Amino acid sequence: MGGRNYSDLIVWQKAMGFVEEVYRASSRFPREEVYGLTSQVRRAAVSIPSNIAEGQGRRSRREFRRFLRVAHGSLREVETQVLLAERLHYLDTDTKGQLMRMSSEIGRLLNGLVRSLSQDS
Repeated sequence: MGGRNYSDLIVWQKAMGFVEEVYRASSRFPREEVYGLTSQVRRAAVSIPSNIAEGQGRRSRREFRRFLRVAHGSLREVETQVLLAERLHYLDTDTKGQLMRMSSEIGRLLNGLVRSLSQDS
């Protein structure tokens, strides 16, 4: 893993920004969703950079790849919840579009990192 810290990884940095945006967007959800969709989308979003960090800390390429795949699954979970929030009129189209664009970029970065870890082993 080259001795780099997880916080040096662009994908982790982007994922942290994504969490911030998810929190901002979900703060406008209805109050009755605080223990429902709001909580769920926030937990899934936090899981993305958390799994990147945990995987990098395992000091094994195989384990790191596994945690990156878990992060990717959480990313897809957030995407689904964002689409649902738009359908329920909790998010406007522009906010949904911004979150989906950010998600797409993070997904590409995760896939690239998984590929690079697979090639280097």
